[in-house]
Amino acid sequence: MKIARYVHKGHIRFGVLEDGLLHELQRTPFTGIRRQGRTCRLEEVELLTPVFPQKIVAVGLNYRDHAEELGMPIPEEPILFMKPPSALLAHGGEIVYPPMSKRVDYEAELVLVCGKECRHVPVAEAPSCILGYTCGNDVTARDLQARDGQWTRAKSFDTFCPLGPFIETEVDPQGLTVELRLNGELRQSSPASNMIFSPAELLSFVSRVMTLYPGDVIMTGTPPGVGEMSPGDVVEVVIEGVGTLRNTVVRGGDGTAGEEPPA
Repeated sequence: MKIARYVHKGHIRFGVLEDGLLHELQRTPFTGIRRQGRTCRLEEVELLTPVFPQKIVAVGLNYRDHAEELGMPIPEEPILFMKPPSALLAHGGEIVYPPMSKRVDYEAELVLVCGKECRHVPVAEAPSCILGYTCGNDVTARDLQARDGQWTRAKSFDTFCPLGPFIETEVDPQGLTVELRLNGELRQSSPASNMIFSPAELLSFVSRVMTLYPGDVIMTGTPPGVGEMSPGDVVEVVIEGVGTLRNTVVRGGDGTAGEEPPA
């Protein structure tokens, strides 16, 4: 089942996508999937990020082949960092290349969406806390990351967290392949089974650090092949069975802002 969050006739809605039709939900998907009875066509709406989380938790160096590519040791526990919700950008939006950076990179990621409040969750119970999965791009100002010695500024610019377009609730994450295409050319491709820590292990670990709430997301790390983007590029995160997240890069001052907080 694919869940969308969108604007229709001036109102933010959640809906289930079936055969090009969005079936509006009575409330949010975190309180149960109950249909309102109203439908609209996908092309009639403005897609938003599928959730507006309180927290965007991200994980560094979580693919074995990526660690090998960088010549770095396998981490003994997940390496966590965070991105602000102000960095969120919907499918079809414009990634703004900030004037203070000279190199901005793509990082394709599988993103898990937390379905309920959870704290100190055992690994075996973690799948029951996951509503589903979506596509994400951990956009990074690589030169600023190297200059600062930590990651906050480099990963926190507005529009630096494209997310979407849908949440897929019925998929086995270990059977997925995470890919990225830049202007149609394949740049990243790796099976999610190459993750060092599985989505369930990541949720369990994070929940022992901080309480997770419905709609919070965990970006599960990027495969090898990370590289540079330039203004004018079209970047696509492609995860078969989950979706395709497409965005265009624009030079700072010419692009749209990230998503506004919900009213």
